[in-house]
Amino acid sequence: MTFAAETHGFLSPTGVEIVFLLTGLVTLGAAVITVTTRQLVHAALWLVVALGGLAVEYLLLTAEFVAWVQVLIYVGSVVVLLLFGLMLTRAPIGRSPDADSGNRWVALGVAGVAAVLLVTLVVDAFRTTWIGLDEPRGTTDLLGASVFRHWVLPFEALSVLLLAALVGAIVLSRRNGGAGHEEAAAEDAADDSGEG
Repeated sequence: MTFAAETHGFLSPTGVEIVFLLTGLVTLGAAVITVTTRQLVHAALWLVVALGGLAVEYLLLTAEFVAWVQVLIYVGSVVVLLLFGLMLTRAPIGRSPDADSGNRWVALGVAGVAAVLLVTLVVDAFRTTWIGLDEPRGTTDLLGASVFRHWVLPFEALSVLLLAALVGAIVLSRRNGGAGHEEAAAEDAADDSGEG
């Protein structure tokens, strides 16, 4: 009787595993809506839901530090960076026909192939691995040792990529905005001279 309670399997999930699966489905749904919506601001807000769902998944895996980093860095900073980028480039707030490139089926096919490959690789790599939730695995000590020993270059490359995206958004907004400001200033000057 004790042995049956201690064995794990797909037919006897625990409460944490059920919540993990449901949160994963919500996160997947939010991610799909993020890439399929035609309103850019709505996409950014659904991205908040998807990233928040990942933070809940980290909490369920007893990686509290990683969960808080997910909330503070990705939900707090990256989404704010995206919203600032939308504001700086003067992207339309409502539905934008420019947001649809017409390659929806090609993108769906590429996403499907990538998803199948990723799921196959993950299932094959972790087929018999069970994560014990009795002891925390996302402590700052373990995470710091892993990040600064093995993942320093990808971490720094990602930060440079984000910085380049912000600088590119500012450059694009200044280049396109300069002509618009000159035209608006000329119209204002014509209106002022007509009134006087």
